[in-house]
Amino acid sequence: MFNHFWHHVSAAPHRSLFLAGSLQGIFTLIWWLYDLSGRYAVFGAPSIWSISPIWAHAFLMIYCFFPFFIFGFLFTTYPNWMNGAKITKRTYMTTCLLMVIGVITFYCGLAYDRWIAIAGVIAIFLGFCNAFIALLRVLIHAENQDIRHASVTSTALLMGCLGIAAYLFWLLTEIHFLLNFSRYVGIWFFLMPILLTVSHRMIPFFSSRVLENYVLVRPYWILWIMLTCSTAHGLLQLVNLHQYSWPADILLALCALYLSIKWGLLRSFQVSLLAVLHISFAWLSISMLLHGLQSFLALYASETDSWTFGMAPLHALTIGYFASMVLGMASRVTIGHSGRPLELDRFTWILFIGFQATTIVRMLPDMVAALNQYIPELYIIAGLIWLSCFTLWAIRYIPIYWRPRIDGKSG
Repeated sequence: MFNHFWHHVSAAPHRSLFLAGSLQGIFTLIWWLYDLSGRYAVFGAPSIWSISPIWAHAFLMIYCFFPFFIFGFLFTTYPNWMNGAKITKRTYMTTCLLMVIGVITFYCGLAYDRWIAIAGVIAIFLGFCNAFIALLRVLIHAENQDIRHASVTSTALLMGCLGIAAYLFWLLTEIHFLLNFSRYVGIWFFLMPILLTVSHRMIPFFSSRVLENYVLVRPYWILWIMLTCSTAHGLLQLVNLHQYSWPADILLALCALYLSIKWGLLRSFQVSLLAVLHISFAWLSISMLLHGLQSFLALYASETDSWTFGMAPLHALTIGYFASMVLGMASRVTIGHSGRPLELDRFTWILFIGFQATTIVRMLPDMVAALNQYIPELYIIAGLIWLSCFTLWAIRYIPIYWRPRIDGKSG
């Protein structure tokens, strides 16, 4: 029985990594909801953790949730993008197992001892570096290929390695700058460049495959501008000058809006499997507009008038864009690489809409002053919606990872 399970789970990179990422997504949401419930006295008592729950939550989401799906995707696409050698089973399974062991150990460390958590971070770092080196090797050996997208994602993965290392040294030294470096690098130098680059390459490509008379628009100059804006935002955050990020934020928002229009956001609703990608990308322009307005207000507001959008811009980005795009891409890869027709069923579409509801509910108390008194309830409601939708998605998709392709092909 185990041999059968192992054979299919290890048959392709996305199988083991998407399976682990799905389970980790559920576990980290359960842990976060448990902590919130105790902290706000909704259910139980406040929990005592070896690491501040806010910073543990940030690490678990940035470096222990998204990377499973990122590596599962890139291990599959890098050889295709650059006509290179396939990533070996030993490499991708080593990455998966190291990261899984690291995540489990990190959870144990949260509950029992900080040093156990540190051991978990080390294992995650080793798994991450193993993946980075394997992907970098494909890039280095690429000949006469367009390596622009892969060069950006490889650079972003390097920044992800540095972000994990910074978090590790923060745990050892408690130097707060290292914590800030880890979380800002993780969002603006790691996740944002990868999601931007994958969106730039794949959304117009997928659109051209299913929409009639589609004109493929994929200018590289706009990608370079967006990446520069993301870098500028991250650097300004890192040196605590976020009030000056609004020009970069607004420019990034306008670029994203331009691409949404050019890529055919409205036309994408003809095909739900395509629409989920376009809707996810649309959140980028919304989130960066909010970031820009928040930065502008912080620059010109007086000390007594410091109204902002709180964490709403960040969650529009991380849930609306990052998490929704991961759900859309993971669904597409899982369906396509299992031999099934490339169609999104109504059930998955409803779950995707639930992700959008999560984003809105999480943003509301930060943007509507009248709802401030309901912050604990709305935070928990948002978490419950996300957990419910993601759990149902996992129940629907993870059995595919330990079953053979329905078309009889390998992989």
